[in-house]
Amino acid sequence: MTRRLHIGAAAMILAAAGVMPLAGLLRQQPHEGAIVSAANAADTAAPIYYQDPDGKPLYSLTPKKAKDGRDYRAVPAGADISFDESEQPAEMTAAEPTTEHKAEQKSVRKIKYYRNPMGLPDTSPVPKKDSMGMDYIPVYDGDDSDDGSVKLSPGKIQRSGVKSEPAELRRLRTLVRAPGTIQLDERRISVIAMRAESFVQKVADVTTGSRVTKGQPLMEIYSPAVSSAAAEYLATITSKTTAGIEPYGRGSRQRLVNLDVPEPVITEMEKSHSVPITIPWSSPRDGIVLQRNAIDGMRAQPGDILFRIADISLVWANVDIAERDLGGIAVDQPVTVRARSYPGREFKGRISVIYPQLNKETRTARLRIELANADLALLPDMYVDAEIDTGTPTPVLSVAESAVLDTGSRQAVLVDKGQGRFEPREVKLGRRGDGYVEIRDGLAEGDAIVTSANFLIDAESNLKAALKGLAEGGNPMGGKP
Repeated sequence: MTRRLHIGAAAMILAAAGVMPLAGLLRQQPHEGAIVSAANAADTAAPIYYQDPDGKPLYSLTPKKAKDGRDYRAVPAGADISFDESEQPAEMTAAEPTTEHKAEQKSVRKIKYYRNPMGLPDTSPVPKKDSMGMDYIPVYDGDDSDDGSVKLSPGKIQRSGVKSEPAELRRLRTLVRAPGTIQLDERRISVIAMRAESFVQKVADVTTGSRVTKGQPLMEIYSPAVSSAAAEYLATITSKTTAGIEPYGRGSRQRLVNLDVPEPVITEMEKSHSVPITIPWSSPRDGIVLQRNAIDGMRAQPGDILFRIADISLVWANVDIAERDLGGIAVDQPVTVRARSYPGREFKGRISVIYPQLNKETRTARLRIELANADLALLPDMYVDAEIDTGTPTPVLSVAESAVLDTGSRQAVLVDKGQGRFEPREVKLGRRGDGYVEIRDGLAEGDAIVTSANFLIDAESNLKAALKGLAEGGNPMGGKP
């Protein structure tokens, strides 16, 4: 039976405040002064919950504002709240109902059938116990429905802490974090090696780790092969017979180029018409000296590496991500990199390569991220942490992850239909991020979804049977009792 409680609600408030025992207050004979006092107590009572200012089925246990800035409406303890007899507190049920109330209970609270206490689709027209000795739960008129929804009284909703939020369009931001190391750009490394037998006459004041610029002298080399080629070239361009024949001069000059003689040296020989004893060797690019093997007076065989120089104004970050995150990664995706050596500083880059190979031991895939390094702060083999935003580029319909009831084979949410009625609805999920999950099918924008205490509703209202009714398209109990 459902009763409107005004004086009773005020009595409960006074009892909770310690004014007098609840059972004693309810047993007192009501008179005009008592009714007025109870009404005044109800008016000054603290709210038990807050409801959407437009009356929508959106509730909160604490003060809250709607999207338009209006405050949620406070619902005091003295408001009209429908209670089922089975849901009343012990003190309230202890008070003996009047003869009129007893007649009303008998006429209104009609039991339709009894359902299994464990939520199984088993009903009985008479009181019964299950195999564990638990009493079957009575189902009254109006407590069940044929649409698969379940109904709870406002009192039970308030006690359970049920909260609802509308399904909205949001941009889900999913971050993939992975460690990595800084590596050199293979395209920006130069090696200085002799292509003919040579002797190092003098090495410049350059050591490993020194920063050099393009054209900066590194060493002086004497090479019989280079001197012979240079003399031949000068003889060709200065001879009266072959000076005007371009193929002769071009062939001799190409020989010097093949011996890797720097271009400024060849130009200077063409101007001076003389062959230098030693050839100055310069840096081919801006960068850092990674390796120096040249020593004054040493003999260098063809192929011996004397200097190794790398330009680190652009570097790579090789990071390893988990196999499960690979589906959200794409080339040219922006990446934020943080170096452990520079707390609080961020380096922006983009994914240039996704290596087509998976590490079978760690189940990770490797990415190559190109990073600008204008101030040369990032050094080779430095540890970094990459952060990749793999969220949806456009807003999608989403709900809080806590709203989803996952049975393993399918997922469902509880739609707040208002008036204490909740409808379980099966949904199709998509991406997750920031505590929300994408809803691809089953909901519309603005649907009120239960985000808190949904598992309590599941236990209280036999949700398993209601979900079964969705599959059968009929009564949530699986059939009429």
